[in-house]
Amino acid sequence: MVVKKSWHCAYDVHYHLVFPVKYRKALIRPEIETELVRISGEIAERYDIEFEQRGADRDHVHLLCSAHPKRGPGEIVRIYKSITASDELGRFAQLSLPGL
Repeated sequence: MVVKKSWHCAYDVHYHLVFPVKYRKALIRPEIETELVRISGEIAERYDIEFEQRGADRDHVHLLCSAHPKRGPGEIVRIYKSITASDELGRFAQLSLPGL
């Protein structure tokens, strides 16, 4: 357990976040998982969020992350979902088909 220190606080905060695919459809393929890992690296650099573990199953994504307490879990979810959705839908058009 490593306590991180900031100007006005010391913290050791970890969030385990699970993002299921809509209707639990098995849409996450290995190339999509690879792209999610790449995007989460960019998010980590830009927003100072540390992704300790990243993983995906066919129908959901797991994240174990740590961030400064000024970033609550709701904000981390909003950041991650908005950026990955726009990037993934742009790269993998078949994810946005209405019949899936």
